[in-house]
This record gives sequence, C-alpha cells and structure tokens, in this order.
Amino acid sequence: MARTRRRLTPTEDTSPEVSDAADDNVPALLAKAHAVALRTAKLRRDFDAAHRLAHEAQVREALTRTELTLALGESLAERAEMARRVREHALAAYAARGGAIKLRRHNRISQVLDKMLVRLGSVGQALVIARSGVWRRTTRPLFDLRHMAAYARRGPDPSVSPPALFDQAWRLAHSPDLAASRMAPLVHYLVAGFREHRDPHPLFAEAWYARQNAYELAATSLSGLEHYVRAGAARGSSPHPLFDVAHYLAQGPALAHGEDPLSHYLREGGRLGLSPHPLFDPAWYAEQAPEAAGSPSLVHYLEAGSPAGLSPHPLFEPAWYAKTYPQVAESGLEPLVHYVTIGAFEHRAPSPWFDVVHYLATRAEGLPPGANPLIDYLQGGAWAGSEARPGFPTSAYLAARPDLVRAGLTPLEHWARRRGR
Repeated sequence: MARTRRRLTPTEDTSPEVSDAADDNVPALLAKAHAVALRTAKLRRDFDAAHRLAHEAQVREALTRTELTLALGESLAERAEMARRVREHALAAYAARGGAIKLRRHNRISQVLDKMLVRLGSVGQALVIARSGVWRRTTRPLFDLRHMAAYARRGPDPSVSPPALFDQAWRLAHSPDLAASRMAPLVHYLVAGFREHRDPHPLFAEAWYARQNAYELAATSLSGLEHYVRAGAARGSSPHPLFDVAHYLAQGPALAHGEDPLSHYLREGGRLGLSPHPLFDPAWYAEQAPEAAGSPSLVHYLEAGSPAGLSPHPLFEPAWYAKTYPQVAESGLEPLVHYVTIGAFEHRAPSPWFDVVHYLATRAEGLPPGANPLIDYLQGGAWAGSEARPGFPTSAYLAARPDLVRAGLTPLEHWARRRGR
C-alpha cells in the first residue's frame, strides 16, 4: 500500500532560514532569563535586608520601651520617696511652730473643783470650759467668758455650735440622755463624758485617742480633746483613725495661727477637696455621693456613706470587707476603721482588687515594720517591683498606660477605677 505524503503548511516550514532564526533567539532568551533571575535574587536580598532591618528596629523599639518603663518606674519610686520626706518635713515644721505646751494636771482636787463649779450655774460652767482650754478664744478674755456662760445657759440645744472641736447636734443625736438633761453637752463631756468614751465629734475618737496617748492621759487625767488641743495636735497626734495629720499637712493647708489640722479640715480643707487619710479619696467618694462634694466628706462617709456601702477609695470596699470578715460586724467598728486599726495588721484584704498575701510575698523585707500593706503600696510599694495581685505586673501596665502617671495613680488604682476593664 502506497504511503501518502502529508503536505506541510506554511507555519510548518522547515526551511533552513527558519531554523537559523529560532537558533538566534535562544541566547537572547537565556540572557533575559538570567537577568530576571539576577533581579529576583537582588529583590530577595533586598527583602531579607529590609525584613532584618524591620526586626532590628522592633527589637530596638522594644528595648527602648523597656528602658523607658524602667526609668519611669525609678522616677516614680523617687517621687514616692520625696513625698515621704515632704510628709515628715511638714509634720516637723508644724510641730516646731507649735512650741512646747505644758499640760495641766487634772487631778482629783481639780475634778472636784469642776463638779462644784458646775453646780454654780452658767458662770461656773463657763469657768469649767475656760479651764479646759478647748474653747477657741479671742483676744478679749471677758468677752469669751460671757460667751461661754451664754452657751451654758442654752443647755442641750442642738442648734448651738460652740467654737470648739465639739459637734453638739451630732452628740445629742447619739446621746438621748443628754438631750433630757439641763447641762450643756460640752460641759458634760469635760466633767464626765470623756471618761464614758463619748466622742465630742464624729472625727474625734475619744477611746482610740486615749490609747494612742495613754501615758500622758493617765498621768494628767485630761480629756482626749483637751490633750489634743493643748499638745497632741502640735505633736502630730491624729484625732481619729481616719484622719492622718502628716498626710493632711503634706497637702499644704494654710492653717490659721494656732489652728490644728482637724479644725482646718472642717473649716476649709474639706471644701477644697483635701484628703484626710491615704485611704480616703474625696474625688472618688464625691462621684458616689455628689451631695458630699465641697464639704468635709469624711464626716458624710462615716455617718451615711459607709452604712450605704459607698467606697472611700478605689481599693477599699466596705461592704465586701464586712461580708468577707464577719468579725468586723462583731467588733462594732466601721469597716475602714476596722481595717486601719486591726484588719491590715492581721493581713486581711481590703477589697477583691488587692491580694494582700501575694503583695506581702513579693514585697518581702521591703515592707517597713508595722506598715499597713495597702498604704505602703500606695505610697511607694507599687514602684518597688511588688505585685498587688498575681498576673498584674506593674511595669507592663505602666508601659501600656503611661498617662496614669500624670493622674498620680498606681496601676492597681487605675485598674480598680475601671472595675477591672
């Protein structure tokens, strides 16, 4: 069978001219491919170099942020130390200004004399008040004596406010027996009430003050208020567990001549928003009790806020504290007072935010003997590398939120204010 020959199409022309042209394109194609390969390699090298530079920049940035955070932490620790020195200096300066005051001895003869004077009516009771020194006097002794006698004649009138650290309306509201008597409440306090541990003011804790100054009060038989006015305030003695004289003076209050820190707080400091204690934040409290803003809000807290469960500080919750520790209710003490005087030294937690056991473990020997752990944290411990709760590193939180430094807050305070968000 004869094989048929296929005819070539024009595109399949195998003439020598076509083959030579194809052979001539091969070197060009190879050169182009080589150039592309070289360019790809260069791009890869450039990409690797850029990636390496970006990584190095990230490492340098991380190191810089770490160094800045450490430097910020050191500066905050130095600021806390400076604040501690300011408290010491303010207290020393106030004590030096007060000078030495000799305390009178209110012995049995003096006490019998007071009881005799009380029986003489308003004039005799005025002399009892004058002898105590608790009345804020003017430069006119006779005027003061007449004023004291007029006060004594008014008896247990809740509308009367004697010029002393004595809240008459408050005292009468808490002592129905005084309201039924004819004696002026301040006079009763001076001759009997202080021995019964009746407080003259919601911010003057008679029994607590007597324990803090037990030696001199036992030696002189003075009332706590007289001791405070004559000597205690000038020496930096606090009148109440929630009124820290050194803390208050460090805020630079402009005390009048002869004025004690508590009187200034009641007269002006509360209106200015000064804090009476490291664990009482007036601005924080005013957010919960707007009616207390511009006043001595610590009084409002003790009388109304604490029973209502309001918080005096972001890191202290009275309702949680009382519920967690049933012995608080058994003691009869207000929760913050219990924490400041007892609970802190029994290593009780002030709130769910502050893990006292963890803090004590990380603070170790850095905690001064007898210090309140929460106050220590607020006044410098936060910047000493101590954690207030597990998994809450101060440095990392500070690095993420450096703005809290301007607010003067510790990281845990900031976190608690946001309720853990």
